[in-house]
Amino acid sequence: MEQAAKCSKPVASRSPGQGHERRLFYDKCGKYLFVASACLMTLIIFAIIFFVGRQGLLTFTQVSPVEFFGSARWDPSAGSYGALAFIVGSLTSTLLAVALGTPLGLLGAIFLAKVAPVWLRRIMRPATDLYVAIPSVVYGYIGLVLLVPFLRTQFGVTTGFGVLAASAVLSIMILPTILSISVDAIQAVPRPLEEASLALGATWWQTMVHVVLPAAAPGILTAVVLAMARAVGETMAVQMLIGNTPQLITSLFTPTATLTSNIVVEMGNTPFGSVWGNALFLMAFVLLILSLGMILLIRRFGQRKVA
Repeated sequence: MEQAAKCSKPVASRSPGQGHERRLFYDKCGKYLFVASACLMTLIIFAIIFFVGRQGLLTFTQVSPVEFFGSARWDPSAGSYGALAFIVGSLTSTLLAVALGTPLGLLGAIFLAKVAPVWLRRIMRPATDLYVAIPSVVYGYIGLVLLVPFLRTQFGVTTGFGVLAASAVLSIMILPTILSISVDAIQAVPRPLEEASLALGATWWQTMVHVVLPAAAPGILTAVVLAMARAVGETMAVQMLIGNTPQLITSLFTPTATLTSNIVVEMGNTPFGSVWGNALFLMAFVLLILSLGMILLIRRFGQRKVA
């Protein structure tokens, strides 16, 4: 009895609320840590936008907005800072890459989600995700060695550089994004919808086209917009294949330039605070605005999906 009493004393001396209070303290610390991290990230993002925007908008003190956005003549040595060719090149290469990559990615997503056996799905899904880890300079080098000579030979053009070469490589680079998100969107469609369509006499393809894909459309559109955001900000692969010539596009084989490629080529030669340097900052600010607009589109599609 005495030994039992001795053993029970330490347990009885403990306050039953200490463990709960300690857990509440840890929860509060974790909550404050997450809030502080979110605030810090928000502050960093807004600081980047503010710095790039403030520095870029200084361009308009010596260059008119009409010249910058409406002229395609880019010659800093002559005082000409028209960025229309770069904006058109960025939008054209991005839209063409999405037009080439979306059908392939969507067909691959249907195959992995509805056709492929389980063992093949377990191999192909991680394999497609590995493409994201390949550096963009590798894609650009492969396109430079294989794709550009092929286009030059098959189409009889002078160089082979241009929007088509850059967009073809970009379409391969955005495939993992479209494929991965589209597979999740298709698999999230309720199975009874597909079974009801088949029970009414629709074929498998009719069910995919008229039932499954419309139901998964918000997720698929999110994948496409996210791929566009990836394509519009791509630098090295585009810089290696597009030709880096400040001129408007007249054909798919016209050497041109994008906002990112021109920034990369010229940023090492421009003194900070000059009109030339501020114009490059303004190009970066335009890219930020385009990316933010695409993120807002993603949020809109996501809210529509939840609703």
